[in-house]
Amino acid sequence: MRNNKGYRKLIAWQKGNLLAHLIYDVTAKFPRNELFGLTSQMRRAVLSVCANIAEGYSRSGLKDRKHFYQMAVASLTELEFFIDFASERKFINSFDYERILDVHTETARVLSGLLKST
Repeated sequence: MRNNKGYRKLIAWQKGNLLAHLIYDVTAKFPRNELFGLTSQMRRAVLSVCANIAEGYSRSGLKDRKHFYQMAVASLTELEFFIDFASERKFINSFDYERILDVHTETARVLSGLLKST
């Protein structure tokens, strides 16, 4: 049963979760030979964003919490490279690319605010 308690109430996690669904949708259209390459890398990076936000939320110490939020930022930056690379390889059309970048930028903005408030 899903609820809006815990980490799910964090806007950063909500944006990251939306981004994860977008990445899963777009990578489902990638060439089959990228399944264990770019598809896997992008999916792991975006899931790492959400997982680190969730784990950071559960930590009681501020230093520990901040560490996980910083790891989420790092994964988001890694994902940004993969998004650009996939676009350059023409695996992502321009509409999907713009939509993903918009959500990525918003996720980064909110996550930055969360990190600063920690």
